[in-house]
Amino acid sequence: MPLSTTADKIACAARELLEKEGAEAVSMRRVAGMIGMTPMAIYRHYPDREALLNAVANTGFEELTRSLKRRRFRGTLETRLVHMANVYLDHALENPRLFELMFLRKREGARVYPQDFKSRLSPTANQMADLVEEGMACGELRQDDLWEIVFEMGAMSHGLIMLYLGGRVALSPDQFRAFYQRSFRRYIHGILA
Repeated sequence: MPLSTTADKIACAARELLEKEGAEAVSMRRVAGMIGMTPMAIYRHYPDREALLNAVANTGFEELTRSLKRRRFRGTLETRLVHMANVYLDHALENPRLFELMFLRKREGARVYPQDFKSRLSPTANQMADLVEEGMACGELRQDDLWEIVFEMGAMSHGLIMLYLGGRVALSPDQFRAFYQRSFRRYIHGILA
């Protein structure tokens, strides 16, 4: 995809630096050097480093949302929920430092549970919520607080992923994926009607 604006080029360079060295390495000076600009020129597009990192994180959320939307989840409710969880896992394994920025780093404007979720301001959580809500409506899942369930699923998913990415889980990628799926299924079995 061609980068259409200077702001896009700046964000792309920041993301490249993030993925190589982590969020701490992203500075206006380093990003400027990567794209042949002066650091002061970047401030015309992003008021500060945090705004630039927010733009990078928001791009990650847009990518994850598109990835979730383009999938056609088929099968039982349990199978569809696990497939959806796998999309999160794939995104994290392909973009580990971006995933950390998206979900773990404190950021201004980041969506907060419960108010932003209950207001359906999280496109990624909304898709999981739609499936859980469907399961409750058809009687496959017991009636419970929809957003607590969705947030718990997300917390379990993100927690396992971050422990794995942080080197705290001594499993191969395939072994971890199988463990992740089993864990998710155990949770689902706990909320079946």
